[in-house]
Amino acid sequence: MENILMPFVISVVISLFMTPIVKRIAVSVGAMDIPKDERRVHNKPMPLMGGLAIYISVIISSLIFLPIDKTLISIIIGGTIIVISGIIDDIKDLSPKVKLLFQIIAAIVLIFGDVKIDFITNPFTKSNKLIPLNGFSIPITIFWVVGITNTLNLIDGLDGLSSGVAMIASLSFLFVANKFNYIPVIIMSSIVAGSCLGFLPYNFNPAKIFMGDTGALFLGFMLASISIEGVMKSVATIAIVVPIIILGVPIFDTTFAIFRRLLNGKSIAEADKGHLHHRLLEMGFSQRKTVLILYSISAIFGLCAILIAKFNSKRAVILSMIVFLVTILLAGKMGLISSKKEDKNE
Repeated sequence: MENILMPFVISVVISLFMTPIVKRIAVSVGAMDIPKDERRVHNKPMPLMGGLAIYISVIISSLIFLPIDKTLISIIIGGTIIVISGIIDDIKDLSPKVKLLFQIIAAIVLIFGDVKIDFITNPFTKSNKLIPLNGFSIPITIFWVVGITNTLNLIDGLDGLSSGVAMIASLSFLFVANKFNYIPVIIMSSIVAGSCLGFLPYNFNPAKIFMGDTGALFLGFMLASISIEGVMKSVATIAIVVPIIILGVPIFDTTFAIFRRLLNGKSIAEADKGHLHHRLLEMGFSQRKTVLILYSISAIFGLCAILIAKFNSKRAVILSMIVFLVTILLAGKMGLISSKKEDKNE
């Protein structure tokens, strides 16, 4: 219990203390989100860069409670690279290509710290035979890290949404890591969850500060790192499936957004109003209710992942497939991958 409680409390306190300070810094350097299109749900300028408080909380807490080895050093350096790109983007917009370059560099740093996906398991054999990735390990790891880093950023459209979803995902990873007795991952997960909780009083609707790319990209990067260390390095049957389910809200929303934009003949990087939170707002839910609904969905995904990790068998894989199928059917019903409603939103 002490592996969870103290790191969690300390990270909450640091984040809670640092956020007002970061808010003043954001205003002074001009890191402001000025509403300039109909996708914005706020109507006045808001300070960005709030994720810097989360970053400071995670780094300080990690140095206090985790062994300083090459894994932690690579995560800290990679996270710092991501935060630098986020700060620059929050002050003056970076092009998608430059942000991608920063993310690839951060992923490569992780790989040097041995935070990489070396193998996958075949759940349909009696011994759950390991399939080594060999030369594919590096590109697959880079793809995973860059992908997860961006998914959390893409759902960051409502007050408290990304920070709350990241907190729930971190807690889910904590419980899964506890099954495998991965103490460093348990501690890191509790630290990330605590830093999000400390930020939420300032970020939940009505928000006083946004986390910006600084926070959304950093939290995505941290969750990608935790997922590799906490699940994908295990020989469990569900090593690949569990992280996808835990991060279900950002992963599925991003995946549906890509298909939706392709169906509409648009660039996958072009923003739209077809995300899940936009659909819920269209249905008449308030910002707060929409965020709470998405928290609930994220928690359900997390609970499913914990149960699947507990089974760790072919039955778990079948259950995972059912979860994926139900998610796709519900997404289709809500129009998340439909091109028909898109024209109304432009």
